[in-house]
Amino acid sequence: MPTRALRGAITCDADSKDEILSRTAQVLTELFARNHIGNDCITSIFFTATADLTAVAPAAGARAFGLTDVPLLCAQEMAVAGSLPRCIRVMLHFDCDLARSELNHVFLRDATALRPDLSEPGDEL
Repeated sequence: MPTRALRGAITCDADSKDEILSRTAQVLTELFARNHIGNDCITSIFFTATADLTAVAPAAGARAFGLTDVPLLCAQEMAVAGSLPRCIRVMLHFDCDLARSELNHVFLRDATALRPDLSEPGDEL
């Protein structure tokens, strides 16, 4: 079974622990639902957060989501002029039989601007 990678991103309203934990769970929920995956097929997850999100690491949100035995890593997103503020990005590696063309990447809230071609109606809400 091949390993695939899913991309996702979501923005937060504020730099608070509750907001970061909630938004991390939201993007993971959508990645799991849209790709019909469960915890047992996850290989690893890499998170980045913009420099304006410092209250808690997104990995803490993944642990609260139930991913207690999955390797997780967090890093700070590159500071690029004009980049999207208060943004958490995700790269999730998992084992599946889906072709790359069948994967459903998830960009929510203001992060729909990062990949409007992959966003679905209502994702910006």
